[in-house]
Amino acid sequence: MVQKLLAYPLSIIYVFVFTLTLLIFHPIQWVCYNVFGYAIHGKSVALMNLSLMRCSHLLGGTYAFNNNQNLPTDRPLIIVSNHQSMHDISPIIWFMRKHHPKFVSKKELGRGYPSVSYNLRVGGSALIDRDDKKQSLQEIAKLGKYIEKHNRSAVIFPEGTRSRNGHPKPFKPTGIKLLMKNAPSALIVPISINNSWKMLKYGKFPVGLLSHITFDVQPAIAIEGDLDEIIAKAEASVVSGVTSFNDR
Repeated sequence: MVQKLLAYPLSIIYVFVFTLTLLIFHPIQWVCYNVFGYAIHGKSVALMNLSLMRCSHLLGGTYAFNNNQNLPTDRPLIIVSNHQSMHDISPIIWFMRKHHPKFVSKKELGRGYPSVSYNLRVGGSALIDRDDKKQSLQEIAKLGKYIEKHNRSAVIFPEGTRSRNGHPKPFKPTGIKLLMKNAPSALIVPISINNSWKMLKYGKFPVGLLSHITFDVQPAIAIEGDLDEIIAKAEASVVSGVTSFNDR
């Protein structure tokens, strides 16, 4: 109870600083993209996401990104992860920045959000309409072809929606399978996320305090053999590293 009460004033400060960061980086992104091009824009996006991570320190939040895998930069990656909150995004962008991560995101995020919407629209991500299956499949296929051509990475959360208590949901295979078919040289990179859901344990407000969010990069999987078996192996790898849930 005391921690929740303390979370209210700290969350007000956090939301203000978080929003200010997005507002500051919006024109920076625009200039970087339109004047200097893709490479400099990517650096501005990475720096923005590092800054957003630092905002969490106001709440006593910390991050650990454990990556002992020697992932290549000369072939595409399909990053497959469980999904617990919006706080999953920034660490993946920052710590995987040399792999140029692009996201499969719902189209609603493509408008109305400073910095976030702009990056999703111009940075190469796929914006899908969940009510339009044909459009969604076309966008995901397009993303697969994009990472195959440019040796970049696609990030997909196959659960479909975030877990509100940290417990992994079953994977929906369609999106991953489509990415694999359109990026056959890619490696599947499972990532297990823990404790991100605790930032939202009280709902949208206040934000949870003292969350230690961890990311564990699991061994990569080559796209060889039956696609359903590869997806099942990736899901098992992700789930094996998710250990913190339902401990409110």
